[in-house]
Amino acid sequence: MTDHTFTDHERAAVYRAIAERRDMRHFCGGSVAPELLARLLEAAHHAPSVGLMQPWRFLRITDPALRGQIQAQVEEERIRTAEALGERSDDFMKLKVEGISDCAEVLVAALMDDRDKHIFGRRTLPEMDMASLSCAIQNLWLAARAEGLGMGWVSLFDPQALADLLKMPTGSKPLAILCLGPVKEFYPAPMLVLEGWAQPRALQALVYENTWGVIA
Repeated sequence: MTDHTFTDHERAAVYRAIAERRDMRHFCGGSVAPELLARLLEAAHHAPSVGLMQPWRFLRITDPALRGQIQAQVEEERIRTAEALGERSDDFMKLKVEGISDCAEVLVAALMDDRDKHIFGRRTLPEMDMASLSCAIQNLWLAARAEGLGMGWVSLFDPQALADLLKMPTGSKPLAILCLGPVKEFYPAPMLVLEGWAQPRALQALVYENTWGVIA
């Protein structure tokens, strides 16, 4: 313990948000108050970013027709993904992979254009811009859970097709369609576990000591 440690109650809340965060697919409509949405986006904006480049851009989708076009793109990719999965195709098609039509808010999280000029921290790892945006999304996700809202990350789309639809500049790239809003309940475990699609691995099998593959 140090002088900088949160109280027991505060620490418990942080760890609870992390443990109970879920990739939500089932929403119950409703709305997100403007001040709450602003607070969540501010949490995202507090994310760490390499070289303080802050590569994130968030597009709020308020046009119902545009939301429908985005959902149509996701459906096209869902079918292509099913075809690529071969023998697991039928099982995949039974999964609910997005809540675009049901959620209160749709946000598209994207990488900005003109990122090549940012060298600090990216000379050998240019993908750190994506890592920075992912941190912003995680901040938003955890804050949403603390506020009692569900959020789901949809990655089933063609990035260029979505960028064209949203009139994004050359060099920018959408990374996530985020479904956000009230839910009836949070899944007690990740949905893909509940659906029997996959099983999580134990942490102990993923932590090595000194060299790769040596279990700590």
